[in-house]
Amino acid sequence: MKAEDTLVTNLLQGAKQFIVPIFQRDYSWGTKHCQQLWKDVIRVGSDPNVKGHFLGSVVYVAAEDNTATITRWLLIDGQQRLTTLTLLLIALRDRMAQLPGNFGQGEEEATPDELDDYYLRNRHGKGERRHKLHLRRADHETLIALLDGKTLPEAVSERVKENFLFLRDLVAQADVQTVYNGIKKLVVVDVSLTRGQDDPQMIFESLNSTGVDLTQADLIRNFVLMRLDESSQTQLYEEHWQPIEQAFGRRYRTEFDKFVKDFLTLQLRPGTPLKAAEIYHEFRSYFSRTVEKRGVDGILSDLRRFGSYYTAFSLGQEKQPALKEAFARLRSLVEVASPVVLTLYDFHDRARTLRTDEFVEAVELLESFVFRRSVCDMQTRSLGQIFASLAYRITESQPLLSLKVALYRQGKKRRFPSDAEFREALETRDVYDMRSCFYLLDRLENFSKERIDTSNFSIEHVMPQNEDLRPEWRTMLGSDWKAIQETWLHRLGNLTLTGYNSTYSDRPFSEKKTIAGGFDESPLGLNKFIREQSAWDGTTIEQRGKLLAEKAVTVWRPLVVDLLAVKQRELEEHKAFAANYRIEDLELDDIAKNLLEALRPQIQAFGEDVVELPNDRSVIYRVFDFFVEIIPRKQRLSLLLNLDFADCEDPSGRARDATEFAFIIGATETGGVLYNLDSQDDVPAAINVVRQAYERVTE
Repeated sequence: MKAEDTLVTNLLQGAKQFIVPIFQRDYSWGTKHCQQLWKDVIRVGSDPNVKGHFLGSVVYVAAEDNTATITRWLLIDGQQRLTTLTLLLIALRDRMAQLPGNFGQGEEEATPDELDDYYLRNRHGKGERRHKLHLRRADHETLIALLDGKTLPEAVSERVKENFLFLRDLVAQADVQTVYNGIKKLVVVDVSLTRGQDDPQMIFESLNSTGVDLTQADLIRNFVLMRLDESSQTQLYEEHWQPIEQAFGRRYRTEFDKFVKDFLTLQLRPGTPLKAAEIYHEFRSYFSRTVEKRGVDGILSDLRRFGSYYTAFSLGQEKQPALKEAFARLRSLVEVASPVVLTLYDFHDRARTLRTDEFVEAVELLESFVFRRSVCDMQTRSLGQIFASLAYRITESQPLLSLKVALYRQGKKRRFPSDAEFREALETRDVYDMRSCFYLLDRLENFSKERIDTSNFSIEHVMPQNEDLRPEWRTMLGSDWKAIQETWLHRLGNLTLTGYNSTYSDRPFSEKKTIAGGFDESPLGLNKFIREQSAWDGTTIEQRGKLLAEKAVTVWRPLVVDLLAVKQRELEEHKAFAANYRIEDLELDDIAKNLLEALRPQIQAFGEDVVELPNDRSVIYRVFDFFVEIIPRKQRLSLLLNLDFADCEDPSGRARDATEFAFIIGATETGGVLYNLDSQDDVPAAINVVRQAYERVTE
């Protein structure tokens, strides 16, 4: 590596070309950056005592396809500075061409052609090598059009165009000589890397360690592609990364980091949520562990595939109407659902094990899960972790069923609220204070196929909010009107949607019904009950609330799952856990070993459904539920049985009520009967009790 201070004009002179690699981000400086550069140029250009102004660093490494006439450099850092300076030089050249005479003095005299030859073009270069600076895609096409004075391309780079016009207007109002003098005083750190020796990625990261103006996505893209040869960079960029950028569109810089976080959550399955600022470092770790197996192409292919899922869900790009609508409703309720939706999407799109109707059902189930918990005022702070854990438990072979099982097996604090819980909460809580109140009313209205656009509607209280109710309302509610208003004002039964909120105001109930646009004319199904009433009080509000709550139970459907599938899933998990152990590794003395050898074949002979699951302290026998756990002791065995002590028939009298013990040393399961086995003579009686437990769990 060679680094030295040099004038930027010296850097640009000579037969050379600076190429922005394909993996680099597009030109991103705005007019505020141009304004700052302009101020610096004018300041140093107008003050003869100022010798120079430091512009920053320019880092580059030799390209692979250099020629004897034109030296090509890959620009690692400095794209924004060189591009903006080039735009300024084009504007200055064009302005000089409009004015008579040359500029400068003596040997430093300049003409438009000399600016063009020294700093903008390579006189002897051919084709793409004619230009000192080669940008990416639309940026490059726009820059070349400005250089050549041609019509801007249809796919114009708005940022390049905007900044050029901005600088052109500034140059038109300035003294050309001052501008030229200022440009000649700009100084950069010229950092030339040695190909094959210096690590461009490491240097790039060091220069951008502050993270200024660089997203995690920028760092990831550069990390993946910078290490490759130029042809591979181009191939992988065009095949994978460019489609990702195009899919995200204008939201690439704001959304891509979020996507990578979700992608890594699925790949790494971290115990705690990933932090946004650590996404790049987490990706590097993931890449290092995965690249040997998957290759760069495989990793980028995964990113592209999951990126398409993310944009379909999070950015509303899904084409199938039913899915698109279901996605929109889920997004309106929760922002952290991506991991589980991406997993479902992969099984729908890649594995083809999830039909579209099943996908819709799964998303609606998640919607119901989130909304029911919100209505029931259950904890929502951990939803991110909940959705991530659900994603891990969805199986490729049975995505919908495994999702239902996973939801069913959530702990008490994470449970799917029952119909009774949901119904009671809707009837008794002040739903007006909920963030999702409008969503609730709109969904109740538009659950059928005949839908009404409520986007311009607002929430209306049938019984008004005004604390000083009109006499007509007081009379209708009775002497206890104040208490009735406080109790029922914000309940579901008193709320509806209307496009005439200001018209309704706090009018008497009869007027709210009969005025133009009133409830009697309302097309909303929500208002059918209201239209049918001649009076409005606590009783009617309660009645309507119950009706709407009952409907809500069908709109936000309950979790219905086959319990047999739940038990099957539990068994599979136990099998996976037991695969890490061998029964031969248990620490057993001779007596305990002989007793176990006597029991095993007899227990396994109960049925083909018996599963033996060893761990480091015991052996568990299950069908779906466990029926016996055998725990080695010194010169004996303890048998913990899934059997109520009151139902245990034990002529030997050795069975004991396990509920007498606070805990049982070595036991993994919780059972109702403890049976201690000391000798071979006790085996037949023990088998008799174990069989009872087996028959109980297989009933």
